[in-house]
Amino acid sequence: MDDIKIGRGKTARRAYGIDEIALVPGTRTLDPGLADTRWTLGGIEREIPIIASAMDGVVDVQMAVLLSELGAMGVLNLEGVQTRYEDPKPILKQIASVDKTQFVPLMQQLYAQPIQPDLIKTRIEQIKSQGGIAAVSATPAGAIKFGQVVAEAGADLFFIQATVVSTAFLSADSVTPLDLHQFCQEMPMPVVLGNCVTYEVTLNLMKAGAAGVLVGIGPGAACTSRGVLGVGVPQATAVADCAAAREDYYQETGRYVPVIADGGLITGGDICKCIACGADGVMIGSPFARAKEAPGQGFHWGMATPSPVLPRGTRISVGTTGTLEQILRGPAQLDDGTHNLLGALKTSMGTLGAKSIQEMQQVEVVIAPSLLTEGKVYQKAQQLGMGK
Repeated sequence: MDDIKIGRGKTARRAYGIDEIALVPGTRTLDPGLADTRWTLGGIEREIPIIASAMDGVVDVQMAVLLSELGAMGVLNLEGVQTRYEDPKPILKQIASVDKTQFVPLMQQLYAQPIQPDLIKTRIEQIKSQGGIAAVSATPAGAIKFGQVVAEAGADLFFIQATVVSTAFLSADSVTPLDLHQFCQEMPMPVVLGNCVTYEVTLNLMKAGAAGVLVGIGPGAACTSRGVLGVGVPQATAVADCAAAREDYYQETGRYVPVIADGGLITGGDICKCIACGADGVMIGSPFARAKEAPGQGFHWGMATPSPVLPRGTRISVGTTGTLEQILRGPAQLDDGTHNLLGALKTSMGTLGAKSIQEMQQVEVVIAPSLLTEGKVYQKAQQLGMGK
């Protein structure tokens, strides 16, 4: 791809967001009922390649269990209200009730409550005792503190997540950074690493032992990292770059590491296009925050919002549009692409003639610029009644 001159001293390459591409039908079509959407992450096979984000307004114990029953997966945030409060319901109600000017100070106050290791064990045990997949998430710093607790509690998957995760970290203080390679080797469960947006970092994370890699920095409706930090790559290009690293790593080692698109995905069409760019699965937040069972009570907020130093992420009013089952498996009661996400994927695969996720990754993609670019995903959320 040719570089574009921004000025005499800087060049850049063109990158594309999900709203700037479209999928091209091939030479055959397929009965959607024949489309096989199964995928495997860390040895766990799921029918639906969709993961619910580790956000406090999206996943609690009940949601994790329900998502598992419906063929998907939810990830519990181990540094959120679920592990700071024995009964998080009053806390979540308080978060949903304040106005915009009070929101960030309240979040900083509520999240100053220490994380309780016993509650980490309790939440994992609660999910597993009800037959759910216990997938949990922590920052690298949280993994250092609570990794042993998670291991002892018997979690099924451990997601290590930060705005940007890499295997090379420089520090000015005496704090020892998390050794990702050592952590992946020592943990008794598969470890998923993210987030990243480049070929090189994806390859390094896979070499470190990642069971999966999360792709996406700042595209989500509740995330403001791009506005605050100016960091990120439009999601279609980021996924394609990271998927290329996956293919090269597989050819070199014979180990296949799934790439998971994380952030900026609202509709079934968004999910289909991400998979067509090379993703094996997706992680979404705001669509699930709209579920009747979601802990956010009609609101959705970013993971970095409570930061005492540099809050990032906003609270958006997403409302409640249906049950989790309607959103994930249908039947749809809305025509905007936010209900029956599995049905949308199967129908798209049928239209494109793709029998499997692997074939879906190979369909033709064209550039189709729209008025909505990925940098304006918040406005898109507003159009769907998901932001105020």
